[in-house]
Amino acid sequence: MFGLGTTELIIILILVLVIFGAGKLPSVGGALGKGLRNFKDGMKEEEDEPEKIEKKDDEE
Repeated sequence: MFGLGTTELIIILILVLVIFGAGKLPSVGGALGKGLRNFKDGMKEEEDEPEKIEKKDDEE
């Protein structure tokens, strides 16, 4: 993906554990997942908007 190997991913995971702690890790993961889901939904809505505009133009 970005040239990240197994060693780099393990180092990133250790840094995240040190910064946030094991107790907050599930809430951080959940917030990150919700953010990504909202971003994807926003991109999907943006793709659908031209179709809505075309339908409105056809009705007039």
